Amino acid sequence: MDAESIREYCLAKPGTTEEFPFDESTLVFKVMGKMFGLVSLTRMPLSLNLKCDPDRAEELRERYEAILPGYHMNKKHWNTIILEEDVNGKVLANLIDHSYELVVSKLTKKLKAELSQF
Repeated sequence: MDAESIREYCLAKPGTTEEFPFDESTLVFKVMGKMFGLVSLTRMPLSLNLKCDPDRAEELRERYEAILPGYHMNKKHWNTIILEEDVNGKVLANLIDHSYELVVSKLTKKLKAELSQF
């Protein structure tokens, strides 16, 4: 997956928005205002930070060389995935889904109700 494919995949998820809150080169994806993914558009190779269940994060880091503790993030809850290495598109899509679902599961009842309208 390239940056545009990631962008399209993330934006297809209900309630997702994109913004550049940190700088002009870090694209952030949020669901109902809560961050679930970041893409560094200038770092090469391209990398993506995603939220992850801590136990699953450890397992993924052991299995894939391209999955590292989250760069500039809480390393217990975030992974950085280097996209030009050993993680294929299907695995990456699954990791994006997992990150999105983790964030949605922590939303307030009010935000979940709003999200259900999308």
